[in-house]
Amino acid sequence: MRLFLSIAVAALTPIAVWAGDRKPNILLIVADDLGYADLGVHGCKDIPTPNIDALANTGVRCTNGYVSCPYCSPTRAGLLTGRYQTRFGHEFNPGPKGPDSGLPLTETTLADRLKAAGYVTGLVGKWHLGGSDKQHPQKRGFDEFFGFLGGAHTYFPGKTQGQTILRGTKDAEENAYLTDAFGREAVAFVDRHKAKPFFLYLAFNAVHTPMHAPDAGLKKFATIKDGQRQIYAAMLSAMDDAIGKVMDKLQAEKLESDTLVFFISDNGGPTMQGTTINGSVNTPLRGSKRTTLEGGIRVPFFVSWKGRLPAGKTYDRPVIALDISATALAAAGVEVKPEWKLDGVNLGPFLSGESSRSQPHDALYWRFGAQMAVRQGDWKLVKYDPNADDAKGPLVARLYNLADDVGEKNDLASKEPEKVKELQAAWDKWNKDNVAPLWGGGKK
Repeated sequence: MRLFLSIAVAALTPIAVWAGDRKPNILLIVADDLGYADLGVHGCKDIPTPNIDALANTGVRCTNGYVSCPYCSPTRAGLLTGRYQTRFGHEFNPGPKGPDSGLPLTETTLADRLKAAGYVTGLVGKWHLGGSDKQHPQKRGFDEFFGFLGGAHTYFPGKTQGQTILRGTKDAEENAYLTDAFGREAVAFVDRHKAKPFFLYLAFNAVHTPMHAPDAGLKKFATIKDGQRQIYAAMLSAMDDAIGKVMDKLQAEKLESDTLVFFISDNGGPTMQGTTINGSVNTPLRGSKRTTLEGGIRVPFFVSWKGRLPAGKTYDRPVIALDISATALAAAGVEVKPEWKLDGVNLGPFLSGESSRSQPHDALYWRFGAQMAVRQGDWKLVKYDPNADDAKGPLVARLYNLADDVGEKNDLASKEPEKVKELQAAWDKWNKDNVAPLWGGGKK
């Protein structure tokens, strides 16, 4: 109870600071399977990402930003509810069938809450929170939907992977390169609703497989000799261009000062067992998508709001995607109620430097099947899947000090047994409140 109360207070207190005469637009941009090292602002040299970099440079770059799972759908479940998805059984990706395979109907989404507050709500892109009629985005708080329901989709028309691209519940008969189409639809959504507060969830499937890139993009990166990396570069560049078009639209409509923008990836790049499934790079982080090592759960995490947040600032205390809901609600002037039991914290006063607290969270937690992690300050205790990285043997607890060892190379468990016990006890206590039956169809 103490945890929920402290979070509720943190989310409620700064409403007067953030809520103005006009409710701000909320733009939430999510990349899919993006490598941590694959943005210019993170040191990437072979793939220019000027528009994504601009979000970091015009806002706050959270250098210790996390997602709540190293896998697509559970991250999205936590992101849109503001709650650890393990609380409600959404621990793995949904199965292809089953009436309960998706975000439980008992959960309320950020779109539900903002819609109730007078926002127009739209999703452009990947849903991946259930494919049944009752799980459709327009039944989960979104007024408008353009995209696909599953976890992956072809980027070109006429291919077989994935479901139909939908506009609402109807076949959109889309013929454009899919990333371009998502950018176009996002711009159109802004144009339709520029006169009123809106929430746009722009969820790209780039740079997730299948590896499809337009010819122009491949030519642009002809100097990249690794074929997989070349395709990846073209896909990422197309996403960056699409984001640039959306930001240009906000500028043209003089909405920059009225729009709170978030950018994250849903997990780290899929570099399992030393391979590069999509050509991504997570350096200097160790590990991959589907591991609780840093390479699976630490992601690019940028928050931008012109005139309300400092530009070009870095924030180095741990934050998590669960915080996005609480932050957006506070900005919109929505009172967060204790019974919602949000695990996220309003980041506004922390990013603006107005909070008297030293950091948003005492600790962050992860559970993904047998894998786990807890981060408290600079210390991290982790058990991870050795089949998804270069380690061998069973899952055992390893202890790292991330301030000195962001690459998680130096296991300190034998030297710091008391710290291992302390972190394990904290995780065990958290875990007791995060046990729920897995919904039907759930699978790793």
